[in-house]
Amino acid sequence: MPALFELAPWQLIALAAVVLGAVSGTVYLARKHLAADAGLPDAVFWDAFAGLAVVVPAVVVSSVASPWAGLMLGLLAAGTAGASYLWAPRLFSRQEARRSARKTVEANAAAAARHGSALARWQRFELDPAYCIDYPAMSDPSRPETAALIRAMKAAEKLRGERSAGYGPAVDQLERALAEAERAAGVPSSTVIAYSTPGISPDKRHLSAEGTR
Repeated sequence: MPALFELAPWQLIALAAVVLGAVSGTVYLARKHLAADAGLPDAVFWDAFAGLAVVVPAVVVSSVASPWAGLMLGLLAAGTAGASYLWAPRLFSRQEARRSARKTVEANAAAAARHGSALARWQRFELDPAYCIDYPAMSDPSRPETAALIRAMKAAEKLRGERSAGYGPAVDQLERALAEAERAAGVPSSTVIAYSTPGISPDKRHLSAEGTR
């Protein structure tokens, strides 16, 4: 029986590394293309073809030098294919989770800016004496619209700073509740627009509000 290491040990290790990388990469790409919306059958075919073009020569060359080495590489290829087939979906899930987390962070950063703007709009009715006098309903929690606004503020504040996909929708609800409370309190739309427009000073906002009364 031919000796196991008619191939030099480093050569066998190198072939094993080639087989391991080629099989795992082929299975990963094939499963990724199969999971694509269109299925990409042509891509799967070429994935398999490219993988076999690497693995088969490696196994054949090792078998010529030593049948046992060829058998070992063949078993390694089969085992790697099975493990990669089972492992690939988990990797896809982790990748999707990371992508989703990045999107959530970006969306929450934009939501945080809108959250701050909405709070600033509401605080004028609490801190500005003129607004407190003109629109007392904005500070009256017995009114349904104001009560809904307070609940929306609490919900959004609870999620602020967390990596939660619910923060953006909570801020959306806060903006809707604020707009509805302003409408119910009789706040002119021009006042809301003036306050929300960057670069307009508080004095000019008051002038805009007074011009609509």
